[in-house]
Amino acid sequence: MPEIKISIGGRDFQVACQEGEEHYLRAAAALLGAEADTLVKQIGRLPEARMLLMAGLMLADKTAGLDERLKEAEQKIAAQEAKIAELEARRPEAEAEVREVKVEVPVEVPVIPPQLTETLAEIAARAEGLAERLETAQS
Repeated sequence: MPEIKISIGGRDFQVACQEGEEHYLRAAAALLGAEADTLVKQIGRLPEARMLLMAGLMLADKTAGLDERLKEAEQKIAAQEAKIAELEARRPEAEAEVREVKVEVPVEVPVIPPQLTETLAEIAARAEGLAERLETAQS
């Protein structure tokens, strides 16, 4: 079982841990050490037991606050998941409503005025007459 040296509040400690857990122990010691350093800066030198107790209580207070925020976040997530489930349950109904909606789009059919038809017929007749004259003149 490995033993590592940690420093908390300016004091060194030899602590044993499970194989492969050294990193976690160092991280935990760094958190406790940061709280102890804050205490030492504010109050000054404290007995070891008191310093460790107070630093532990400060960490416990932070942890309790984080636990409360985590619970609130989990409740919000659960509420959002319930809304999603409700919307997914209503989805077939909504899709059916969309399919049932019939939209009639008016289609405009252009109407050619009779005068235009007559004018075009007259122009076509003149063009045919001119074409016949040209054929006769060339022959």
